Formats: sequence, structure tokens, C-alpha cells
Amino acid sequence: MENGGGGGKSDVPADANEHCPGTQSEEAGKADACAGCPNQQICATAPKGPDPDLVGIVERMATVKHKILVLSGKGGVGKSTFSAQLSFALAEMDCQVGLLDIDICGPSIPKMLGLEGRDIHQSNLGWSPVYVESNLGVMSIGFMLPNPDDAVIWRGPRKNGIIKQFLKDVDWGEIDYLVVDAPPGTSDEHISIVQYLQAAGIDGAIIVTTPQQVSLIDVRKEINFCKKVGVPVLGVVENMSGLRQALSDFRFVKQREEGETDATEWALNYINERAPELLTMVACSEVFDSSKGGAEKMCNDMGVPFLGKVPMDPQLCKAAEEGRSCFVDQKCSASAPALKSIVKKLIKTE
Repeated sequence: MENGGGGGKSDVPADANEHCPGTQSEEAGKADACAGCPNQQICATAPKGPDPDLVGIVERMATVKHKILVLSGKGGVGKSTFSAQLSFALAEMDCQVGLLDIDICGPSIPKMLGLEGRDIHQSNLGWSPVYVESNLGVMSIGFMLPNPDDAVIWRGPRKNGIIKQFLKDVDWGEIDYLVVDAPPGTSDEHISIVQYLQAAGIDGAIIVTTPQQVSLIDVRKEINFCKKVGVPVLGVVENMSGLRQALSDFRFVKQREEGETDATEWALNYINERAPELLTMVACSEVFDSSKGGAEKMCNDMGVPFLGKVPMDPQLCKAAEEGRSCFVDQKCSASAPALKSIVKKLIKTE
């Protein structure tokens, strides 16, 4: 990460301008040399110099064995769904798990864990997580909003402040895994969480994407971000990798010029009478274009691990909407095995 114009400083990004003062300098983002630099805005708002709260964060994080970031280049790729189901999976393996939601402007984790309307409680040890099970605790800005429809309109420093408070003041106790669900992209929140967790020891990041190039373009940026800030990429997950759905769960329509009419009952009866074995089969369809090789090829090109594919499963979407684990029954038969395989790979990587 050194830059020839930065005098050999280790905190100079590779794409920085000549004479970069370094990301930890008080002049970062403000010096004349910063004009036009792609990192200028981020450097100007990021915390500078030694942070006195880092000692408190390191002490608090000392009881957490593994710290994993879940990232995505774009929103809407299923990152929070993956974070939630990863946490459920680890908890069902008898691990002690914490799930920290730092997506300040779009906190969806309370919904996906079935914890809407719950409040945070405080003790002499700090903020207590909200628990789904005795071994799965959750913390999110969503628990602090008086109305779930309220918009969080905060600038970078205030977002950084609440992230720091989550890391410093939440009493997780002795846990095996802390899963951190980050917002999409590379912004102030990402720089802050990396700076704070690096001091305490971070295992690495999982990056979630969908198969098409418009998503992978931004994932490449996310991977390069991790490389620049020194966060190991534990692997990439290709989510929504083709639709998998039992034929019996499909809805059928007849399309006419005047509009659609439902033909589900007729179609299922027809199939049941003439080819009943089809009703036990799963229909597969490519939703996103993966003709360029998808996430797996990108991982090979960039030298990062590929953790696997998770199909688009309507039952998984329903589980997320209802705030429950996809592993407790057989409903998520298309997605649950894929997710379990990814979790096993992740634990081996760890």
C-alpha cells in the first residue's frame, strides 16, 4: 500500500495522489495534494491519529474469538439474509454467536431475526444484546428507532460514533463468532469498522454478490478495498444463483391480450393426471446472466476463495420475512444445503 509520492508511508493508498499526507494525518483529505484524489472525501471524514477509545474496543473484543465482516458491492444482493442465516447456522452448531448490524441507514437484521419491536437494555456491564436464543445475540440501530419507518439521516462522523459505541459498549460476553453485517459499498462505515477491528484482530471478510457482471464489477472494488486496508477475504458467495423451486409451488397464468387469468388449479390437475412424477421435481431457471462465468471465475481471476453458490429459493425469502432460520425444517430444501456447505468451508478456512 505504499505510494512513491507519500514518502514510504504505510497508510498511503495505492491510488493516492503524489505527496499524499497519509490517511492518519490531520491533513488527510484537506491538503492541497488531496485535490482530485478518489479517496479525498473518505479520508477527510475518517478518524485520524491514535483513537483513545481503541483500548476500550480491544478490551471488549478480547472475549470474541472470531470476527467476520459480511460485505457486498451493491445493495439488494442478499447480504443481510446471508448474515442472518450464517448466524443461525453457527448458533445451531452450538457456537456462541453475536450479530452486529452496522447498516445504519438500512437496518434489516431485526426483521430477519424476528426481533422487531424489541428494545436494548443497559446494565453496569454495558448494552445487552437482544437475544434470539441463549447463544445468539443481536445488536442493531434498528432497536433504537422509536418508529421503524424513521429515516436515519446521519453524516459520517455520527455513523462512526455509533459503530464505535457498538464495539466498545455492547456486552457480548464470551462468544465464538461476531458476524458484522455492513452496508453495501465502501464508505465511512467500512473504514471505521476495519480500523476499530484491526486493532482487536479481525479474521476477514465474506463478500456476497449475484452472478451478473453489473454486480461483479462492484465486488471487484470491494475485494480491492479489502486488499488495500489489509482485511483477508475469506471468500465470495454467489447468491441468487438461479431459481430453484418445486414445480408444485409455481403459479400458472394464461396470457391474453386483455390480461392474465390464473390457471394454477387447472395446470396442477393436468400435470397430476398425466405426469404426477413431475410434481416431485424442482424446476431450475437462470434469473441473472452468468454466461461470463459468474463469481467463481472472478474469484479465480482475482486469487480469492470461492465459497459457493446459493440458489434463489422463495422459501428462503419467506424465512427471512418471517425472521426464522432456514435450517429448522425441510422447507428451504434448495438453499439450506448450499448454505450449510458454505458454513462448513468457512469454518475450515478459519
